[in-house]
Amino acid sequence: NPLLQQVKRLFSSKKEREAAGLFAADGTKLLSEAVRYCPGLETVILSDGVEAALPEHVRLVRVPGDVMESISPMASPQGAVFLCRLPKEPPFAAKKGMLLLDGIQDPGNLGTILRTADALDVPVGLLEGCADPYSQKVVRTQVITTTWEEASRCCTQAGIPIAVTALDTQAVDIRQADVGTMAAVIGSEGQGVRREILDAADKKLIIPMNPH
Repeated sequence: NPLLQQVKRLFSSKKEREAAGLFAADGTKLLSEAVRYCPGLETVILSDGVEAALPEHVRLVRVPGDVMESISPMASPQGAVFLCRLPKEPPFAAKKGMLLLDGIQDPGNLGTILRTADALDVPVGLLEGCADPYSQKVVRTQVITTTWEEASRCCTQAGIPIAVTALDTQAVDIRQADVGTMAAVIGSEGQGVRREILDAADKKLIIPMNPH
């Protein structure tokens, strides 16, 4: 089935997502959120026996449970897979208290950061080298990607100081910093924040750990 083959490719390939202008997501709860907040919802695939209230324009496809297991990346599928149009990104705008993510490569880590930031209403910008925000472990709409050059320029123009997380003797305890007035950069899991960003930052921050 061409649709089911496409779903599997969308789950596994950023190139396929960009070429089709679509992303795939999995789960009944996420589907209910997409119905409420994602105008690009196009196609929903449900296992037999699973119900969902869908807008009239959305295509509904029914499949047996074993077929759902073959296309879902989840170990225990909830019986709902759906396709949405990739949203058009708004232009990057510097905001006080925002996070700039520099090369966060693990989709699970990126998804956790984005969901936590969204819960706290913290704006986020993705710099170069981050995992695809529309991979199935991340999936969040209204993500803004930008370059360090653009982010730095916008922050300077807006008068927003840039702070970086760094293992540095000059780093300030994050609990003693007014992070709500800054843009804070979090670096990649292995390398941390890039040197060019470290050198350009106005302040360095650290989250202190217990000695043990």
